[in-house]
Amino acid sequence: MTAVLTNTQLAYLQSLRQALHQSPEISGEEVETAARITQELTRAGADRVWTGLGGHGVAAEFCGQQDGPTVLIRCELDALPIPEISQAPYRSQIEGKGHLCGHDGHMVMVLGVALALKTRPATGRVILLFQPAEETGAGAAAVINDPRWPELRPDFAFAYHNVPGRPLGEIGLCSGVSNCASRGMKIRFGGKTSHAAAPEDGVSPAGVIADLMQSLPVLGPGGDMGADFALATLTHAQLGEASFGIAPGAGELRMTLRSQTDARMDRLVQEAEAQLERALAKAAQQAGRRAEHVSATVSATVTWHDVFLATVNDDRALTIASTAASTLGLSTHSMGQPMRWSEDFGRFGLDGAKAAMVFIGSGESQPQLHNPNYDYPDGLTPTGVALLVEIIDQLLGRQGDAHAQPNISGN
Repeated sequence: MTAVLTNTQLAYLQSLRQALHQSPEISGEEVETAARITQELTRAGADRVWTGLGGHGVAAEFCGQQDGPTVLIRCELDALPIPEISQAPYRSQIEGKGHLCGHDGHMVMVLGVALALKTRPATGRVILLFQPAEETGAGAAAVINDPRWPELRPDFAFAYHNVPGRPLGEIGLCSGVSNCASRGMKIRFGGKTSHAAAPEDGVSPAGVIADLMQSLPVLGPGGDMGADFALATLTHAQLGEASFGIAPGAGELRMTLRSQTDARMDRLVQEAEAQLERALAKAAQQAGRRAEHVSATVSATVTWHDVFLATVNDDRALTIASTAASTLGLSTHSMGQPMRWSEDFGRFGLDGAKAAMVFIGSGESQPQLHNPNYDYPDGLTPTGVALLVEIIDQLLGRQGDAHAQPNISGN
């Protein structure tokens, strides 16, 4: 694999990555991160820079000499609300927050592409998008809904994510669905408090919550991947106050629903809502028999959070990524099933782009994503930059390179 960047440039990117790692900002709060990225893109000589996209998103344009397709490369700005446990000198300086998913590394990979684009593509243009709020599933939709999005809308879109547990630099390619759909179901319960000595005078949601804690997970037992795969995971339960004298009158339950397809998610949502209605009806019937003088019943309000649609790879875009990896002589892995974890990148494909999510191994002994001791391996950056640049060259060619003609057929 021919080096795309000099050792000096790679050393600078490593220093920048570690600086970003020290100052993590979570979804919706990426103000300083966006400002630093804007500064770096301007310094790299971008033809145009957009800021404030869908919140704090930043995008840069690098134009070719002739007309052609628009190719978007997307990475993420946000960190996680998880305390980091690390002895690294560049560990997070923000209490309770950390770049524990590798988005700091993803950003410097794309900034490496910006440096490589000093030699512009022969045709078309490249858009480098630094997207906000990926961790909540809100960022991609917000960017697409930004009134300036039509100025950036791509023909092709590529993103990538590092994958702990796979060999460093190995390229993972997944045909069809690459990331599962998921969403958070929050149920807030209301009733009526009473003295703990007379619970029959109140309306407690305890029975409904206990019922749902057992019945909702059954709707999504997990198991083998496939069109009918569904997983329902209990993530939080709260009942009443931390007191010995009060029979509870309120509570909350949170579940994460996960599926391989959006159609299965629609069914899973309907099944979960129906299960809630059955549990409420059962509780009302039991309460009526137990204490007819208590007219109130348990109420429930459902809200949905962190909504991720399934990410589905376009065959043509995936072939381009595969060809790029082969051209560079990189080790590849044909994935037999998608990642269980979700990504909002799929929305760019639904918006009309031929899109592909590519995975890059971050080491077989690397702590898993979202672990408090996770740290992006800087040795991965040269591979990531080279792959993304080669993907661009496959589609747009490179000025001054007679051997790098654009492969607009995707074959």
